[in-house]
Amino acid sequence: MDLKTMQNEVDSWINQFVEGYWKPTSMALCLVEEVGELAREINHLYGEKKKKPEEAETDLELELGDILFIILCFANTHKIDLDHAFKRVMEKYKQRDTKRWTLKEKP
Repeated sequence: MDLKTMQNEVDSWINQFVEGYWKPTSMALCLVEEVGELAREINHLYGEKKKKPEEAETDLELELGDILFIILCFANTHKIDLDHAFKRVMEKYKQRDTKRWTLKEKP
């Protein structure tokens, strides 16, 4: 599924409710909250702070999905085409970082 399709699906789902999209500040705070939840899970898996036995299991896939959802919402409210944004950012990285790291040898 491409990003435009995802944006359209999120838009259809959000627009069925009277409340619609949250304000940009609320969405930004939600994004921070979701990134914090991802960080917590990464810390539990790889860091010093392991889960307590009574804490519920979660998964990284769902945490990343939550982040993607709020990014799609934010882009929709600002009329940003994320397919286009992704192409722009990849071009930026390709131009800026091509010689930054050692390329693998091709077989």
